[in-house]
Amino acid sequence: MRFHRATAALMVCAGAALATATMPASASAATPPTTGNRVAVIDCTGNAQHQPGTFMLACGDGNNVLTSLRWSQWHSRSAVAEGTDMVNDCQPYCAAGHFHGYPVRVRLDTPQARTGHDGQRHFTRVTLTYPAGRPADTPRVVTLNLWS
Repeated sequence: MRFHRATAALMVCAGAALATATMPASASAATPPTTGNRVAVIDCTGNAQHQPGTFMLACGDGNNVLTSLRWSQWHSRSAVAEGTDMVNDCQPYCAAGHFHGYPVRVRLDTPQARTGHDGQRHFTRVTLTYPAGRPADTPRVVTLNLWS
């Protein structure tokens, strides 16, 4: 039993590493510290991003990634994009699951000062709105707190 658990854990880690490695360079490149009213979103590695094309929501296992993000607004209080939410169905378990894409509207808001980064502000909340299909057991509108 330990072997199967270790194998599953290894596969999840490998999947997360693969998801990160296959991100476009523009999605993983760090944005310089923000100044003035320019606000960033913090990625899984702690880098400030400005209008990223890809954004991972599930840092621990890589099973939920926003892709093909097209930003129509990026202001000091909120940012709005449309894209695809790629979600692993984890069936029969996450390492053997399949990713499915769902059209999604993304809104970042609730900016705050970033601790330990003088003058930098970052969005601390994301709201996902699914205009059509959505992952199983997921409401049409989901609001999550982001890490700092």
